[in-house]
Amino acid sequence: MARDLIPGDVTIRSIKPGDPRKRLGDGDGLYLRLFVKGGSHGWRLDYTVDGVRKNLSLGTYPDTGLALARKKADEARRLVSQGIDPSVIRKATKADAMRKREAQQLADAGMPAADSFEAVAREWLSTVHAAKVSDGQSERTRLRLEREVFPWLGRTPIASIKAPAVLECLRRVESRGALGTAHRVKQACGQVFRYGIATGRCERDPAADLRGALASVVVTHHPAITEPKRVGELLRAFDAYKGHHVTRAALQLAPLVFQRPGELRRAEWSEIDLEVGVWTIAAGRMKRTKQGKATGADHVVPLSTQAVAVLRDLHPLTGHGRYVFPSLRTDDRPMSDNAVLSALRRMGFPKDEMTGHGFRAMARTMLAERLGVAESVIEAQLAHNVRDPLGRAYNRTEFLEQRRLMMQTWADYLDKLRKGGDVIVLTKRTA
Repeated sequence: MARDLIPGDVTIRSIKPGDPRKRLGDGDGLYLRLFVKGGSHGWRLDYTVDGVRKNLSLGTYPDTGLALARKKADEARRLVSQGIDPSVIRKATKADAMRKREAQQLADAGMPAADSFEAVAREWLSTVHAAKVSDGQSERTRLRLEREVFPWLGRTPIASIKAPAVLECLRRVESRGALGTAHRVKQACGQVFRYGIATGRCERDPAADLRGALASVVVTHHPAITEPKRVGELLRAFDAYKGHHVTRAALQLAPLVFQRPGELRRAEWSEIDLEVGVWTIAAGRMKRTKQGKATGADHVVPLSTQAVAVLRDLHPLTGHGRYVFPSLRTDDRPMSDNAVLSALRRMGFPKDEMTGHGFRAMARTMLAERLGVAESVIEAQLAHNVRDPLGRAYNRTEFLEQRRLMMQTWADYLDKLRKGGDVIVLTKRTA
């Protein structure tokens, strides 16, 4: 096809408004479209890639003169001859330039680039993680990443991060003996990388390559007293406690209901029906995922006659307020999470022997081993998400009658231990 058909820029400058021609052809697909974009001429190049006819803009005249337009056209034709679409290259170049401008703007503002590990991690935290877990867990994950990862990898493009760089961060945590934290940081990093893969910011998860690279965590359970004679001593110490009456009531009730310390100390009078003997804990106060808190069933705790007696004795003192166990300083807040722990220490029960969580382990162990109660009933009372052989989670309201019997049997058993009576092991299991 003939080329260079336009004699020169003088020819173009001689064109006047009102010229009937629509274009001025230069050959081989290049032409000047006349009087476009408010009176200026525009260079265009027609070409074909993979059998598809396309059109590429090469600039406006006079900013782009004839010689420059021909040079741009030659560059585009070379790409086409290689099977490359120049329009695609142009879009990619513009996108890359835009990313660089945005990255520079973020850097100038002291913020991480959009494709950095920190930016992707914060996006994951706000859009995915926070929607799945409780606010407390989401906040703990954010703090771990901010303290253990962002200072070293936060500004690095997520796609360029390799396994050794992640391991180096984890080694810093591991070196100070925080093995559990190191594993949790690794897990969070893996979730961030997988989110990056899903959103097109990276192609693989380097944290997955670190399997077995960290020292194993030695699992330790909350200290708990499970020897009957020592349990009796613990219960007698509660009865003889000389501290505040609210604290003593919390101590007395804890082994009778064996709920989590936070659930116990935040108990509200509106949740308790003393006539029926039931404590109903709202789903939002339970240790569950955010979805579980929002849509899960409330947790029902049957109260033994002994538990009801403790609460009736306490009601004249705190029943006028919201909390069953209010703070010693103000009725507007529940008691401190350290109140029961401090009382245990003052009574001579060290932290390696008994904790607030220990009442749950005490009940779980002794109900099964000493009283022969079925595990499924115990787990339902502990509000654990037990699964049946088909993988279905038990409904937390199941076994209510069995649990009511269990709770009364348990309270009666504790009374025997308090009095120093013999331990009777039941052969018939509560099913």
